[in-house]
Amino acid sequence: MGRYVARRLLQMIPVFIGTTLIIFLMVHVLPGDPIRAMWGDKAADPAQVASLRHEFGLDQPLWKQYIDYMVDLFKGDFGKTFGGRPVSEEMGMAFPVTLRLAAVALTIEIIIGIGLGAWAGLRAGRAADTGVLIFTLIVISMPVFVLGYLARFIFADELGWLPPNVQDSMDLQQLLLPGFVLAMLSMAYVARLTRTTFAENLRADYMRTALAKGLPRRRIVGVHLLRNSLIPVITFLGTDVGALVGGAVVTEGIFNVQGVGNLLFKALGQREGTTIVGVVTIFVLVILLINLLVDLLYAVLDPRIRYA
Repeated sequence: MGRYVARRLLQMIPVFIGTTLIIFLMVHVLPGDPIRAMWGDKAADPAQVASLRHEFGLDQPLWKQYIDYMVDLFKGDFGKTFGGRPVSEEMGMAFPVTLRLAAVALTIEIIIGIGLGAWAGLRAGRAADTGVLIFTLIVISMPVFVLGYLARFIFADELGWLPPNVQDSMDLQQLLLPGFVLAMLSMAYVARLTRTTFAENLRADYMRTALAKGLPRRRIVGVHLLRNSLIPVITFLGTDVGALVGGAVVTEGIFNVQGVGNLLFKALGQREGTTIVGVVTIFVLVILLINLLVDLLYAVLDPRIRYA
């Protein structure tokens, strides 16, 4: 297991360098000159433009800009915004908010998604199964911004159960509504995936053997069926963590959440490449580590899986 982890960590290095390089090139080549964009439609002073380009290192060749960025990155320096504030401070304020929101969404996704899927899978072909399939299909068919405005109108404006906007990100009650909206799409996929694996594994040989031995139904479902059915679900949940954080851009805008999505949206509007690359870099690290954790969880769920 130790050698496998070490090998996976080494494999992350070229993946990390490759993804950050692609994002760096996209941000610094495609949008145009961000310094001139600071003046908008007004004429820019060439001396001021040259001074700012030199201050932010934009007058250097692109390859040198990337190397300097990576060197500073390994020192913990993500650069500065055009306003002179360190990007690490901006992300330090925004990331905890988004991580709390993603944690709420992931909890809802796991509890409701797996619960609905298991309930439907145990009743495959019956009315309950059909109802779950129809419900999840409706959720999948609706865009996130439609779900967001609809949920806010029903649960906040009409019923008054939850606040319509997030004023305090430390208040769990205020994060429930945006977390629920953020989780809805993934929850539907988790429910359908769990339902399919449950229905398939119910017909497996080991299930018939467990029934023939006279094991209690609770043990058969809770231990044998659940553990084997969760392997593909865990795979989806691992890859979905990045999607939850990325999907927070829309959800945070609807519910006024001051997280990474809000920070990234402002950076895109102002063409602050340093902030965009810094945020995406953290995304890449989180996704790589989550994928490693998911691979290690396989061996916990299924003892037959071993890593050399």
